[in-house]
Amino acid sequence: MRSYTARWVLPLDRPPLAGGVLTVSDDRVISIESYRSRPADDLGDVALLPGFVNAHTHLDLTGMAGLAPPSADFTSWLQRVIGHRRTRSTEQIHADIAAGIAQSLRFGTTLVGDISADGASWDPLAASPLRAFVFREILGLTTERAKAARATLDAWIDKRPVGRCRPGISPHAPYSVHVELYRAASACGLPVCTHVAESRDELELLADHRGAFVDFLKGVGGWNPEGLASSVAHVVGLLADRSAPVLLAHANYLPFDIQLGANVTVVYCPRTHAAFGHPAHPFLDFQARGVRVVLGTDSLASNPDLDILAEVRFLHQTRPEVPPETLLRMATDSESLGVPRDRADMVAVPVRDGDPYEAVIHSVGPRRVMIGGKWLSDSPPQGINVRA
Repeated sequence: MRSYTARWVLPLDRPPLAGGVLTVSDDRVISIESYRSRPADDLGDVALLPGFVNAHTHLDLTGMAGLAPPSADFTSWLQRVIGHRRTRSTEQIHADIAAGIAQSLRFGTTLVGDISADGASWDPLAASPLRAFVFREILGLTTERAKAARATLDAWIDKRPVGRCRPGISPHAPYSVHVELYRAASACGLPVCTHVAESRDELELLADHRGAFVDFLKGVGGWNPEGLASSVAHVVGLLADRSAPVLLAHANYLPFDIQLGANVTVVYCPRTHAAFGHPAHPFLDFQARGVRVVLGTDSLASNPDLDILAEVRFLHQTRPEVPPETLLRMATDSESLGVPRDRADMVAVPVRDGDPYEAVIHSVGPRRVMIGGKWLSDSPPQGINVRA
């Protein structure tokens, strides 16, 4: 058992504690106290808060930084992403994933939900300190491709957790996945993440079988209108009747009246959303309805980095009406991926004077990470002394 005190302890489910004490045993937080009732390692001028959660990213696209600037022409951007993937060797993909893991840890992330083409991130994440869900991506709108993807799904269902790494399934998107694959993914019992309502073109495709996606799908040999779901609500409905977590990535144009179960979380990627020029995201409307909303970075194909706190800072600047503590809760919500809040996964962020939430959001300097009750460096943060 070990106790830590800091300038601020921010549990985020209660008010901030100046000089609070957090006690961990093994990989659990067993107490958070407002006073020093026991000896504690002093972390100094930092805020100690739950580790950041990147609920939606693509680590295998880390090598795309700056190569495909987002634009209003979403399908052209997709073509560039596909072209990039086709040029990468296995060694390059593994190097990209390793770079993404290193960047995530440096920015204070303790849990990621990674969409993994071909499951390539499983071994690197299983070997890393991160907690992770690897959502094996499945694609296939034509009957033949859907059949092959179903075989991939069946093989992945037998995947067993390795350390802190757990399996999930990602039917890519309604425009690229046969409706029967959504049914199969829903029945598999694993957590599911899917891109949904990401663009107006997607809604037009499902409603009328028209628009930019038709030419795109014909160009990649994937056009099959008979395989399409009838609407976004149809897709969400197929995933709703289950207990495992369901993550709806982006949901930029998700209808307000759509029914979302308690197991459904909307993942909002603020800087990617803005880079594509979408109108204001409806995350506040979803929160007002009691829907869980968390943050992701998407990939470096659409975002400058994998820093969840930078997403918070961007939102704080562009949506100042949202309380900063609400934004930080969105950035640290591990329960969206089924990880209990009492896990001893923390980040120590340097802070100065002023409101502690504002101080965290505007923090500069290195962040220290604890996962499973252990600091990732050989020793706790510099400058520690012991307070009686």
